[in-house]
Amino acid sequence: MIRLPLDDPGTPVLDSPTAYLTWVAKGQRRTLVVAVLFGVVWLVSQALFPAVVGRAIDQGIIGGDLGRLALWCAVLVGLVLVSAASGAVRHRYAVTNWMQAAFRSAQLVGHHAADTGESLTRTVPTGDVVAVVSSDAMRIGGLYDVFARFAGAVVSYVVVALVLLQASTPLGLVVLIGVPVLVGALAFVVRPLQRRQLRQREEAGTLIGLGADTVAGLRVLRGIGGEHTFLQRYRAQSQAVRVVGNRVAGYQAALDAAQVLLPGVFVLIVVWLGARFAVDGQITPGQLVAFYGYTAFLVIPLRTATEMVDRATRAHIGAGKLLRVLRVRPDQTDRPDAVVAGEGATDLPAGPAALYDPVTGARIEPGRLTAVVSARPEDSAALADRLGRFGRYAGDVRLGDVRLADAPLAQVRRRIVVSEHDPRLFTGTLRDELDPTGRHDDADLLAALDVASGGDVLEALPGGLDGEVEERGRAFSGGQRQRLALARALLTDADTLVLVEPTSAVDAHTEARVAARLAAARAGRTTVVMTVSPLVLDQADEVLLLESGRVVATGTHHRLMSELPAYRRVVVRGEDD
Repeated sequence: MIRLPLDDPGTPVLDSPTAYLTWVAKGQRRTLVVAVLFGVVWLVSQALFPAVVGRAIDQGIIGGDLGRLALWCAVLVGLVLVSAASGAVRHRYAVTNWMQAAFRSAQLVGHHAADTGESLTRTVPTGDVVAVVSSDAMRIGGLYDVFARFAGAVVSYVVVALVLLQASTPLGLVVLIGVPVLVGALAFVVRPLQRRQLRQREEAGTLIGLGADTVAGLRVLRGIGGEHTFLQRYRAQSQAVRVVGNRVAGYQAALDAAQVLLPGVFVLIVVWLGARFAVDGQITPGQLVAFYGYTAFLVIPLRTATEMVDRATRAHIGAGKLLRVLRVRPDQTDRPDAVVAGEGATDLPAGPAALYDPVTGARIEPGRLTAVVSARPEDSAALADRLGRFGRYAGDVRLGDVRLADAPLAQVRRRIVVSEHDPRLFTGTLRDELDPTGRHDDADLLAALDVASGGDVLEALPGGLDGEVEERGRAFSGGQRQRLALARALLTDADTLVLVEPTSAVDAHTEARVAARLAAARAGRTTVVMTVSPLVLDQADEVLLLESGRVVATGTHHRLMSELPAYRRVVVRGEDD
């Protein structure tokens, strides 16, 4: 039994959509082979129904041999049982292949999104990423669902053609040549359908992205009265999707009609020729009945072939969209010789060491609580990213004498933790939210919540630590989310902890408690706080002032307040805000 989601989705081939689809097939070749095997048995057994019925008519009814009639009836019952059993097994494995491919594709996108971070959101709209997981992954899986039936259709078509050639060469040639011609004729519909499906996929991705952005910023939109503007934009984009969808529907309807019309015309041609041959005595009545059965049966392989073309088209488009996501490279990666510490890599210093950023000139002394003040929040946030080796321009920061870019990325992530200004909360229990690795006991979790002054959050959540957190922490206020994120950051036990505006959404009394407890909890370890709050700055061992992206002054909060008007303006303005 295949367990989903997969433990390891593997390393995909990104050369082309076809190469990716081939790689997926190789990854599930065992279940795919089983599905194909039973798909062949399923359809070939059905393809033999007309031959058995024809023999029963010629030998049993017309020949007057009840024994032969009973024999062929028994054979027919056996074929029905084989078809039913093999069909059930085929369907089970077909669905397994579908879900494997869909989950594998969705997991690859999920893992890649986690690895690339902001690099992905800068390159691919959020709506497109969501659409790849929710829609394109299932379309890719659909290809492997129909593949077993398609294999059975091909083999059964060959079997029927050979039987017809033995019975009547002209009729056999008509079937052997006619079916590929009919399938090829569908290309005239499939090609424009593919172009329109691609256009629909792009418009739908834009609509999903617009909806996601609207929901994410709904509180702000309502606060400024902008929800009506976004509603109009959503309606306009929804209409664009509808228009493109109508165009797709026209060609899809043509394809569906062709699936009925072309096989019907083909059946009429074969039956008409067979009837003439029967009248001329070239074939027996039983063979005529068998020919009709064959032509009726061939509707199944033909429809399966057209379905395969349609599924392959959708899967190819979906794979192309998926590859667009998977080809995005993260801002920070390991050098080839810095993947594993001790094998050509440069280890970070084992003990406490200063962090130095050459871009700003900021020097973070080890074991101290350092605050960074800037009139431009984006400057301090950019410094936080560089200190944690995030973003595209973070390679020159040093910990001691070692460039962060020269050390294994996993080691940097373990030693230096950055908690951003807009914390992300995910669905799950509060316990898992605070301690994803499960390394801490309840006492540690409660202690971290106490430092973050999060006791009220714990009391308000039904179930306490085992209570469920809604998606994005929507049930919490901004201040509550901020305090939970601070507790989560503290539980990482990082040597260096970088916090970006960790108390900007809480009231002054709570902020004072958090600042004092944070300083005590992190005593002796390196902590960097990007803030303009006097309550937090008062707890800092050292304060750095940034102007125009450079450190222009250092000192304690009280000294800078008394001696530096520029610092005083920033802090007082931040307090007023």
